[in-house]
Amino acid sequence: MAIKERKEREKQDMRNLIIDSATQLFLKQGYDKTSIRNIAEDIEYSPATIYLYFKDKDEIFYIIHENAFEILDKLLRQHNSISDPYERLHELGKTYVNFALENPDYYDLMFVMRAPLAEIKHKEKWSAGECAFGYLLETMAACIDQGLIKPADKFVAAMTVWSFVHGLVTLYIRERTCILEMPDEDVRQMMNASLSHFLTQMKT
Repeated sequence: MAIKERKEREKQDMRNLIIDSATQLFLKQGYDKTSIRNIAEDIEYSPATIYLYFKDKDEIFYIIHENAFEILDKLLRQHNSISDPYERLHELGKTYVNFALENPDYYDLMFVMRAPLAEIKHKEKWSAGECAFGYLLETMAACIDQGLIKPADKFVAAMTVWSFVHGLVTLYIRERTCILEMPDEDVRQMMNASLSHFLTQMKT
């Protein structure tokens, strides 16, 4: 391996080490309570080393944010083989719910915490997030074009569905569904039933 290639590999390995450490610390103790010094101590390097690779904590968080959205996007696009866009929309909703319930900490990082937004505003394109929402938008547009749901602006319809599902899972993740006094598994089943009922109301 050439010296230049080896240095690039070492640089990427260090970036990955920092990102992995930061991810675990964010999940364990939260974004606000995690500092660059905490991350440096965890990987046994000086804070100055971190700044050689990232300008601040927000940038690290943004990359973790992007990585998580890429995972979600791949899960959603597994339904490409479903030709009926309404059926695909339903599966997208269930996949979104399942992703959130199986990865509550990551979901909190992606959709609830405000920390990454400052960094996103400095980017020309929010690649992974736009890709995931774009797939929902594409599916929704197909449903409208084929007359499978009531006529509506595709952006409004997509935001309506996203907001509904986000509300469901956020109530669960933030432990607000305890007010229902139902077993956890029953709450999960109720969430999927609520999604099905909601989408049924949109059909023509």
